Amino acid sequence: MKSIYVGNLPFSTTEDELGNLFAEYGDVYSIKLIADRETGKLRGFAFVEMEDNESLAAIEALDGFEFGGRKLRVNEARPRNF
Repeated sequence: MKSIYVGNLPFSTTEDELGNLFAEYGDVYSIKLIADRETGKLRGFAFVEMEDNESLAAIEALDGFEFGGRKLRVNEARPRNF
């Protein structure tokens, strides 16, 4: 299972919209839209979990894809460094 970083999302994006977009490339196991802790407003990026081979197809197809008037940045998520 791979975690995919999805950046440059419109701030109005919903989990359903993002799930439908990625479901074209395989099963989506989870979607996490990231919101600001203080305001609760979306920060314009998310993480999507998919199977390894399906995630590679989604990354290749959706990086640079226009979604809601914005070009998405899609790549494999890197682990956080604490």
